[in-house]
Parts: sequence; structure tokens; C-alpha cells
Amino acid sequence: MAEGAGKVYLVGGGPGAADLVTLRAAELVRDADVVVYDILANEDLLGAASASAELMCAGDAAGGAMTLKREDLTRILIERARAGKSVVRLSDGDPFFFGHAADEAAALAAAGIDFEVVPGVSLAFAAPAFAGIPLTYREHGSMVTFVNLDQDAAIAEPPSLWAELASAGRGRGTLVLSMGSARMRESLERLTAERMPADTPAAAIFDGTLAAQRVVAATLATLAAETERAKLAGPAIIVVGECASLRNRLRWFEPRPLFGRRIVVTRGSANAAALTRPLRAHGAEVIEFPTIQTTQPDSYAALDAALANLASFDWVIFTSATGVDSFIARLTALGRDIRELGAARIGAIGPATAAQLKRYALRIAVQPSEYRAEAIVEAIGEARIRGARFLIPRAQVAREALPEMLADQGASAVEVVPSYKTVMPKGARTERIRRLVDAGAIDLVAFTSSSTVTNFCAIVGAVPHGLKAGAIGPITAETARTLGFEVVVSPSEYTIDALVAAITEYFAKRGK
Repeated sequence: MAEGAGKVYLVGGGPGAADLVTLRAAELVRDADVVVYDILANEDLLGAASASAELMCAGDAAGGAMTLKREDLTRILIERARAGKSVVRLSDGDPFFFGHAADEAAALAAAGIDFEVVPGVSLAFAAPAFAGIPLTYREHGSMVTFVNLDQDAAIAEPPSLWAELASAGRGRGTLVLSMGSARMRESLERLTAERMPADTPAAAIFDGTLAAQRVVAATLATLAAETERAKLAGPAIIVVGECASLRNRLRWFEPRPLFGRRIVVTRGSANAAALTRPLRAHGAEVIEFPTIQTTQPDSYAALDAALANLASFDWVIFTSATGVDSFIARLTALGRDIRELGAARIGAIGPATAAQLKRYALRIAVQPSEYRAEAIVEAIGEARIRGARFLIPRAQVAREALPEMLADQGASAVEVVPSYKTVMPKGARTERIRRLVDAGAIDLVAFTSSSTVTNFCAIVGAVPHGLKAGAIGPITAETARTLGFEVVVSPSEYTIDALVAAITEYFAKRGK
């Protein structure tokens, strides 16, 4: 950015779940020069920051990020903005709800710094919703009172506060308290001391919206004891009021088949959605950790030479959707025409590859039912292979099984040309994954190719005994086993849909 053109964005990172982040927040974090984040800020969103971005934690951070004391925070925001930087001040939840962003906004305004507030979903709203607890209901009133008992210890002291809260709770209203579990018993006893009925329904929600979400439903008098009995600790959202009684009827999150499961998806960012979306729809907490990135091959010479003689081939075999896209992109870049394929027949390995070819209006002559190189050789048949010329545009590094089998079956020529290359992403932030792996907090790592497996191990390190994996096919599964994973899912059909179904079935059999 130009000198003096800096700006500070006060961004809400949402309640925790990766898919409860606003589009605006994701866009700003991706483009930021500087990200100053709270210790509880959304880690998935933080991972989207550029590898060149300056990251600073406004609290006690683990994992090597620069730690910023709160008293220095506004000074840093102002300095970076005056230096022409795009600065994201990333908080958990919503920046103006139970946060410090109002103080920071006031300091920025006083310093003449341009700023923007980007609202986020507050945990105070999201946690009850994910627990199946509406905050208002026609039979139980429409008044909601929010109190953050962690923001300032002094707020818990004035007796008038508790009298006002109890009065609100005795009416047709709901209390939503953000607090640490260590103060729960004392706080709830203050409400009963102010004549709020001891049998008022109440619930405590820990790690709301995440795989680790736990909910204790009880009454005002018994909630603290029930929470202690469940051995739950840490920050919680407490809901007190008749609306809390609706949980048993309205709970929707926990019954999902993958609720409570934390699954790592290693696909490249551009292709991850096809796997992450259905897993999240089934209730899993999905961590996107791309271990491959698609880029240009080291040289286009072989591909360009093949494209110059495209009409000379009898068959063009595509092994991936990425191969299709990169082939068409290069053809377009050279100013050539798809009609130069002439009479060449097209083969596709896998339904995703076939679907991508159809998007370009290319008719497929052969698509085997099995998602593997060997199957397409069988589908074409020796009679059509013998004497034919084959072109295979594919990744720069790939298995040699297909060209070798075609040659063995009598093909007159098999030209394998790199149209793209897969590499390890630069600047992968590994601290969170390593922390979860070491803690045994990952239920499964999903792999869609052998390269995602090898790159995962190269980035993260040695695989601990018992770390479970799901693999899209037998080759990927064998790579995972060789590198130390316990492969518990490997569907007979080598597709993303089949992998999702197999993962869901595996955990359904294991139960919660």
C-alpha cells in the first residue's frame, strides 16, 4: 500500500467453527499485511493469512507467534496503519460484543486512523443455538440479558447487579452469562440468593459449535454440581431461563453422525470444498490443512509439442480434473482450438475427471467403473490399444503404471506430458496440527492421493502410533500404511462421495 494509505479492520472471527466466519472477514485476513489476533481467535481463519503477513498475538500465545502485550496493542495498530499497512485486528466472536474493540476504535479515531468494523457471530448467540436452546420463545418471553462475567472481575461484585439479573430471570426472560467454570457455583448461588427460583432451567455450554462441544442441562440450583460431576472446565456460556428447557426437544447438532469428530482434510485449497462441505454437514469439525498445491510444470515444452500435433493421436487419456483444466488452459494460452483433437477418443479416470471434461463439452469414449489406471486399460481393450497413439497430460510426477500397461498392450506410442505440478504449499502453519496430533485430538486424517500423505508427513513429522487415516483408494492407503498411519477407511469406489460415506459409516459403527 502507498505511504499513509493504511487502514485498520476490527474483525470478528466468529464463535469457533470454520464455516461460521463471514465472507468479509475471510477476505480481509487473506489480504492483510498485519494480523493482530486474540488468543481465542478462529484458528482456521488465522490460517488463511498470507505467508508474508506479520502475525502478532494480543495475549500469551503458544507456538512461536510474536506475543503482544495489550498495553502496546493500540500503539502497534496505529504505527502499522501509518506505515501504509492493511491491519486486521482479529477477535473471537464479534468485535463490539463482549470485546475490547470499542476501546481500540476510540483510540484509532483519536489518532486519525481510518478503520472499519466487521461484525462476527458471537459465541453468546452461537453456543445456545448449537445446543438447541433458543434465547426467546413465545411461551417464555422475549427479553434476553447478556452479561460477560469474565471481562472485568469487578462486575461480579455489586449486589445490585445480581438483584437486577434475578429480577430479569424471574420474569419471562433469559439470562446469558459468559464466564469461567471456576466462578459458576458462586455466580449461580448469587442468583438464588436474590430469590430467583432454584428450579429454573439452566444449561452450561462448553466449546460451543466445535467437535468438543459439551452441554450440561440442569437447574439453577444443580447446574454447578452437574458440571463438576461431568469434569468440565474452562470458559462457558450459561443460559438460565425457561428457554433452556427446550434443549431436549430442539437439540440438532449432537445427533449428527459425525458430531464430536475432528477430521483433517489434506486436499489442496482449490479442491477441498467437495470433501469438507459434506463432512461438516454431517457434524464433523473439519480442519483444512492443504498439503499439496498445484502449479505450472517445470517446462511446457513436451505439452506444447504434443498440442502442435494433437490430431496425430488416437486417444487422449485424462487422469484428473486438474489435468483437464491445465490441458485446456494451455491449449487456450497457445491460441489453439479444441477442434484440433480431431477424431481422437477421450478416456477419463474417475467421475470428477469425467465431469470436468463434460463441462468443456468433450465427449468421453471410455470411463471405467473403477477409479484406477489399470481399469481404463481394461475398458479400452487390447484390440483398440494395439497400434494406437496415446497422449496422457498429467501431473509432472505420477505413477508409471498406465503408460507401461499401454505399451505392454501394443500401443505404437505413449506420450506422457506434464501439464501441471503438485508441490508442498509454502508457509504451511503447522503449530496447530502438531499440537492436536501430540494431544491425540485428531480422529482421522483424510487423504485423496499418495502425495497428500507424503507431504503431510514431510510437513508435520513422524506419525504417532494409532493416528487414523481415511484413503480414497488402495494406492493412497498403502502409502499411508507405509508411513505409519492406521488406515481405517478405504472405500471400494474411489470417489470423494464414497470416501465421505465410508468415513460416516466407520464412525457410526464406533458410536459416540
